[in-house]
Amino acid sequence: MNAPFNPQRAAHREPFVAFVCDESTAEALRPIAIEQGWNPDKVHKGGLRNAVQTLSVSASPNILFVDLSESGDPLNDINALAEVCEPGTVVIASGQVNDVRLYRDLVASGIQDYLLKPLNPDVMRETFVHAQAMLAAPKHAEASSDRPHCAVAVIGTRGGVGASTLATSLAWLMSEKSDRSTALLDLDVHFGTGALTLDLEPGRGLTDAIENPSRIDGLFIERAMVKASDKLSVLSAEAPINSPVMTDGAAFFQLQEEIRSAFECTVVDLPRAMLVNYPHLISDVQVAVLVTELTLAAARDAIRIISWFKSNAPHTQLVVVANRVPTSGQLEISRKDFEGSIERKIDYLIPLETKIAVQAAKLGKPLAEAGKGTKSLAPLAEIAARVIAITDAGEDHAADKGKKAKAKGGSLLGKLTGSMKLAKKKA
Repeated sequence: MNAPFNPQRAAHREPFVAFVCDESTAEALRPIAIEQGWNPDKVHKGGLRNAVQTLSVSASPNILFVDLSESGDPLNDINALAEVCEPGTVVIASGQVNDVRLYRDLVASGIQDYLLKPLNPDVMRETFVHAQAMLAAPKHAEASSDRPHCAVAVIGTRGGVGASTLATSLAWLMSEKSDRSTALLDLDVHFGTGALTLDLEPGRGLTDAIENPSRIDGLFIERAMVKASDKLSVLSAEAPINSPVMTDGAAFFQLQEEIRSAFECTVVDLPRAMLVNYPHLISDVQVAVLVTELTLAAARDAIRIISWFKSNAPHTQLVVVANRVPTSGQLEISRKDFEGSIERKIDYLIPLETKIAVQAAKLGKPLAEAGKGTKSLAPLAEIAARVIAITDAGEDHAADKGKKAKAKGGSLLGKLTGSMKLAKKKA
């Protein structure tokens, strides 16, 4: 699971090893092991404690079966096992506690499955077949192409502007419409909605990564990410609000690095406070989408964030999106005045679509999916396409696309290019 890889041990890996607490469990496992072509003598007594002691000095098997029946704290004991279990091992646990929360926590911690005792032979067969299929399946990194990795951060000028909604939609569009393996990394550890928006349980992956950065590797990412579809995975959290996050940001940066190796696209839902606390998180981000509303407070904070990017991340292309703009009624600040305040154009304007937003929440779908075919939400797909174009073709090609978009009525990239040329002529 998370122990350092040892090439000498790996050369002598067993296909299967089990550590059980009682003879009845051993008798149930041995015939199944023989059916799979494994050595039945590899079913040992001693349970989880013996597993930790044995694997601390010997190679981890490809498939490891551990009995948690004698464990007083299964979750912490599994984490102890993870420290001695090498990458690439598929762990299957069994126990007598029938609790859904325990099952979810164990799966989130990295095991493949948790089987309730007494063991059912058919269930065991199915579980072992699935484990072998996992070992044989290609990893994300093997399936990726030579295309450059696409990394985009979505940041709200203020809470409630819909940055998380936009981030989820962009991740879905990149995975479904652009057919890219995509990771949605929601870094709002206590109040993140990435998993909630997609009707998923967030798991403990993100909080475990913060608490134990040394555990973060390719296998950790593979098991911690929650799958929303074949192409989209989510890493989110709902950490207890009485537990402050104590980190220097190294875990967040390492997560980005491992995700970059495993996926073609990364969408980071980045709370604005993290720009101040962890500025290094932007170092490898090609595009930042700044989501705002047309209010005085949002204009003030947009000015400050845009200035921050100019000083701290000049390599990152900034896309400004006005979201949830009322289609009727008076605005606090007009679009023209807002653009004058921030000294640049708004790239995209997305109107408030209350009915579609409510429907998306009820169905557990991103706004882009629930509102596909809705003309007013077309900018969502345009933003995703623009991000892909910038990262695929580089800045020069993106600027050319911006010029063409300007002729149709609107890209900041084209306007900036034109302004620079005009200034040179005057000079």
